[in-house]
Amino acid sequence: MRALVWNGVNDLAVETVRDPGILNPHDVVLDVTLTVTCGSDLHFIDGYLPGMRAGDVFGHEFMGVVAEVGPEVRRLAVGDRVVVPSFIGCGECFYCTRDMWSLCDTTNPNAALQQPVLGYPSGGIYGYTHPFGGYAGSHAEFVRVPFGDVNCFPVPEGVSDVQALFTSDAVPTGYTGADYCDITPGDTVAVFGAGAVGLMAAASAKLLGAERVIVVDRLPERLELARTRVGAETVDYSEVDSVQEVLREATGGRGPDAVIEAVGMEGHGTGVQEAYDRAKQALRLETDRATPLREAVLACRKGGVVAVLGVYGLTDKFPMGVVLNKGLTIRASQQHGQRYVPRLLRHIADGELDTSFLATHEMPLEDSVRGYEMFKEKQDGCLRAVFRP
Repeated sequence: MRALVWNGVNDLAVETVRDPGILNPHDVVLDVTLTVTCGSDLHFIDGYLPGMRAGDVFGHEFMGVVAEVGPEVRRLAVGDRVVVPSFIGCGECFYCTRDMWSLCDTTNPNAALQQPVLGYPSGGIYGYTHPFGGYAGSHAEFVRVPFGDVNCFPVPEGVSDVQALFTSDAVPTGYTGADYCDITPGDTVAVFGAGAVGLMAAASAKLLGAERVIVVDRLPERLELARTRVGAETVDYSEVDSVQEVLREATGGRGPDAVIEAVGMEGHGTGVQEAYDRAKQALRLETDRATPLREAVLACRKGGVVAVLGVYGLTDKFPMGVVLNKGLTIRASQQHGQRYVPRLLRHIADGELDTSFLATHEMPLEDSVRGYEMFKEKQDGCLRAVFRP
């Protein structure tokens, strides 16, 4: 089959690789209909996350049609149209049974590679470095899905492939952040980052009852989407002296009740701090340009919640004193997609949530190297590039 592979830092290629097959009786093989770029991929493409090997197929946000099922798969049949969360759950361990699917104790066969850094391993994820399991990813014609009965979700009639695609990762990640904010009527939620995850976090915050949502970014086309497609207020941080002052003024001097950080380790900023982070990151003295994370902590009102969705590694200058003295609650995790996907598909089917506008560019898988370049460089207003294998 044809697949997009990682051959080194900023070295991608579409190549012919071996087709996947059934390895375990609970496996499903999926004929991939759509798969999409994700900002998390940029971290290992750019060399900030270790653990990729030349020839690895990557990609973790996808949907498709069941092509083959293992002998112990009970809930699926060949021909079913399904969407698959990016983290792999077993459905039976301590964490899966408590709806904390990205923490699955069973699905990461390379747990020993994570343990020295994280203390305890996460669950496995498709196409996202060998410390995260070494699974082949979704930027391919076919992909193997372990534990198919708990990881494949049928797509309802009336929900398009493109709408369903983003419930694999971007939408449940954003929804996780909003859910963590403990939103009550009248709350104001600020979202740092207007990529696909940030936009879905903003939309989810409104779904969960926030009175006001304020999105902070610097790209005009993304801020326009936040206003017109989500109904949020916006702040262009490159056009103001202080985001903190703008948010305080917008909230009567108190600050937002909750803040969602949806950027991650390759965030942008301004001034001396931006130059400092870029220099340390270039020298590999830290992995993160964490300006959005620091800003989120500083912006949140006393006693509020900061939900962290961005992927981080080694963060320098984290304002722990601010967290302590303001009495903040910080909540963070990779997305527990299996908890949220059925709910999100219902919201889409009922017309309460729009995801289709995230797909700004569609192209064949053979053009996916160009798609990642457009996505990384934000060319032509590219929010997400969708590939059709």
